[in-house]
Amino acid sequence: MNTYTLKIIVYLLLFQVGFLHAQDVTTVNAVDSEISKNLDLEVVAALFGDCENLEEFEEKLNDPHKKITNLDLNKDGEVDYLRVIDTSKKNTHVITIQAVLGENKFQDVATIDVVKDNKGETSVQVVGDVYIYGTNYIIEPVYVHQPVIYVWFWGPYYNPWYSPYYWHHYPPYYKPWRPRPVHYYHKDVRIHVNKKTTYRYTSVRRSNKAINMQKKVHKNDYAKQYPNQSFNKRHKEVVNASHLNTSNNKAKVQQQPTTKDKKEGKVTTGQKVQKDWKPASNNKIKNNSVKVPTQKNQPKNKVVDTKNKPSTKPVTRPQNNTSYQQKKPSNNTNYNRPTTRPKPASPRPTPSRSMPSRRR
Repeated sequence: MNTYTLKIIVYLLLFQVGFLHAQDVTTVNAVDSEISKNLDLEVVAALFGDCENLEEFEEKLNDPHKKITNLDLNKDGEVDYLRVIDTSKKNTHVITIQAVLGENKFQDVATIDVVKDNKGETSVQVVGDVYIYGTNYIIEPVYVHQPVIYVWFWGPYYNPWYSPYYWHHYPPYYKPWRPRPVHYYHKDVRIHVNKKTTYRYTSVRRSNKAINMQKKVHKNDYAKQYPNQSFNKRHKEVVNASHLNTSNNKAKVQQQPTTKDKKEGKVTTGQKVQKDWKPASNNKIKNNSVKVPTQKNQPKNKVVDTKNKPSTKPVTRPQNNTSYQQKKPSNNTNYNRPTTRPKPASPRPTPSRSMPSRRR
């Protein structure tokens, strides 16, 4: 084999390796900079009510087919795995949802408080993390039917669930996916919300015991690394994500004119109008006043004669029939003849029938 052929083979091999390497490059899709929009807590609350235990709840949170979450906090181009940790004390359970970001690095995303009161009634509150969702971002789901997971919490088969998974050690069903644009994420994830379930937003966390219990497992490694990206630093004009969504909806409503405004001519272009602006007009108007000429010779107390007043009724004129096929006039049609017929002329004298006398 000559040297020239060997060089060609080497170039082809290098080109093939470079092509395969280009295919392995991870493409990161554009994700909304607002972190709170990448995990809908209403969907999390609906998913919690459809599970039988916390192991199933963690599995559905990370199901690659459902794609409940769209969070990519460590920005590695893949959605973060969410692990679930349960802490309990008598009639109170605190379920903490944490994002796995690296080796021994975790970040709290949300907690679910499950509290049973003295009457035996169970209440649920989904609390968003302060760093991601702002202060007192709390959702209270109102389920139509009592979830099965309540029976598991207060039944004899309850065992505290502490997720055994960590960085690069995930369950076999889990396959990471790339984050999607926010509008696609919300469009696809809302199908998992139970339409019969209602959601109430509140700013009061019912259980003080749950707050102390959460501190035992609280992790905020991402917040420590990026302290300037907290919700309060990102949005100084609103308190939490619920107010952020409300303000965005109001702005959209103000920008879109209603049909009533369009009819009344109240649609604006959004540009500033000068205070001394006046509409252009051909009328000779000065200082918003118009001079009306008066009749000097007209008496002040003029009496109008209503008897001899001409009628104001419109005069109807016969329409000329211009069609080519004219109807035959009736016998009563007036052809501008006089109303009285003229007397017939006297008849001519008829010659007498007597024979003329012969001449002798």
